Amino acid sequence: MSNNLLQTAAANLKKAVPLMLKYKIPTTPTNYALWYTYVGEQTPELNKAMDEAIEQNQTCSPVTSELLYRQHVADPVELDVRSLRKSLDAMVIDLAQSVKDTNKDTQVFQEQIEKDFAKLSEIEDGGFSLDQIIAVVRNIVKEQGNIRSSTVSFTEQLLKAQAEIESLKSKLAESEKDVLFDSLTNVLNRRAFDDDIVAQVANKESQCSLIFADIDHFKNFNDNFGHQLGDLVLKTVAKRIQEACRDGNKLYRYGGEEFAIICPNSNQRVARHLAEGIRRALEKLTVKDRRSDKVIDSITASFGVHQITEKQGVAELIEAADKQLYEAKRLGRNRVMPIS
Repeated sequence: MSNNLLQTAAANLKKAVPLMLKYKIPTTPTNYALWYTYVGEQTPELNKAMDEAIEQNQTCSPVTSELLYRQHVADPVELDVRSLRKSLDAMVIDLAQSVKDTNKDTQVFQEQIEKDFAKLSEIEDGGFSLDQIIAVVRNIVKEQGNIRSSTVSFTEQLLKAQAEIESLKSKLAESEKDVLFDSLTNVLNRRAFDDDIVAQVANKESQCSLIFADIDHFKNFNDNFGHQLGDLVLKTVAKRIQEACRDGNKLYRYGGEEFAIICPNSNQRVARHLAEGIRRALEKLTVKDRRSDKVIDSITASFGVHQITEKQGVAELIEAADKQLYEAKRLGRNRVMPIS
């Protein structure tokens, strides 16, 4: 590396580290690379996205950081390795055992061959009969067949492993996505929520509210119309809520028919206003199954809203928002709690 490159790298690190400390960014290799690229100002799209995230959240959440890193920083080969690691671990174990078995067979074959060639030397020196010579040759042929069978088996396993690796590579983009996204609704999943809410609660300098939303009488949709139409309701509801989530608000599928929205930089009044707007939008939804012509036009949801307080941990926050959601259900559903 030239002196100029070293000086640039050192200068960027001096800029990146204080910013990471300021915004309470965990010091992971991924985050170092992300912020190093940010302060280098060579990727305008990344800088714009990070500036918007920081303005909305007063930090850059773990999920946002991971997604920005994948989109703007990571080498595709690196993503391949990260996605394949777990699948390859099992494959490596199988191949290691196969190599071990093949090496063992080879060693046995080598020892036997050495014995057979020693016998051939004895035959040459001692004038043994033709039958004795044939017996030794037959034994060599037999051992050669055994080792050939072992190596063929090993080769087949290698080819199978190669095919499996190619298959995994073809699915890389989807599997990477599945780490953070729900496969049915295509919104962020529970794992992403758990990562982001921990970071948000730790950020005491910013107001933040949490919204829980639960589709009313969802079991009836599945019972009366079937699970396929129930899935369509979930996807349609998720899409409509996602359309309403702007200004840094993030939607997650929390589980089943329940969704969560993290609203950074929002007090309870603002978050409640957002929830009320979503509630009204859902009331207008109509879902139709094209194959059966069945129509669902009675989709509603109940909402619980809670603003994070300084002393609350993650468990207390979730419990408080969930309590408000339960109250909305108890009072008749299709409403936002608290009332004000």
